[in-house]
Amino acid sequence: MKEARVIATYVISDIHGEYDKFMELLETIKFAESDTLYILGDILDRGPHPIKVLKKLMEMPNAICMVGNHELMALECLQFLMKEITDTSIEELDKEMLDNLLTWQYNGSKSTIDEFSRLSSDEKQDVIDFIKEFTVYEEVTASDQNYLLVHAGLGNYSPEKDIEDYSLHDLIWLRADYDVKYFEDTFVITGHTPTQNIEDNPRPGFIYRKNNHIAIDCGAYYPGGRLAAICLETGEEFYSSQN
Repeated sequence: MKEARVIATYVISDIHGEYDKFMELLETIKFAESDTLYILGDILDRGPHPIKVLKKLMEMPNAICMVGNHELMALECLQFLMKEITDTSIEELDKEMLDNLLTWQYNGSKSTIDEFSRLSSDEKQDVIDFIKEFTVYEEVTASDQNYLLVHAGLGNYSPEKDIEDYSLHDLIWLRADYDVKYFEDTFVITGHTPTQNIEDNPRPGFIYRKNNHIAIDCGAYYPGGRLAAICLETGEEFYSSQN
């Protein structure tokens, strides 16, 4: 008699346009319609096919996307770039919007803009509407273990704070402090900081665990980097091939 397949919960972060690695990883984990996938932000920018990844996720009702700093930058700028170039829209290019565009460009916006520009007007609006639906954090329980899923960490951390007390900037820009155990009974899973950049990490480029932190950004767009997934029910780690 065939053994029933266990329904699984997976977490991936910082795909950064690496469509082929994303598809490879879905195949590796044998991702099924009964499973759930959380994406901890930074789907966009840097890699070759960010919009292609986004459109794939739009077709996956069992994928829950969370906002990263790259989605926030993109959302601010893509809505402006959709406007017809007129005297009015040029006048709206104030210093703040110009700074936003330059910051986004510095952070690898070219591949996102290139693919976005090839979409129809309706497709562009669908992409923007989809990003607007991204959540900021998720609290998940799997196999009796509690998890907090958030893009970057709990910036300006205080044990006295509730999660609702943290600003968007705290959660998607400020990096996790792996030397501090945020919670005794909850594991905090984050992306944002490539594990290659974590000081004294014995396994750069692989999932990093310390003080109830689980860092899963394995630098997919870095030379030699990879895309990682973790299964919450088992703690098992999965990796794409190296960049």
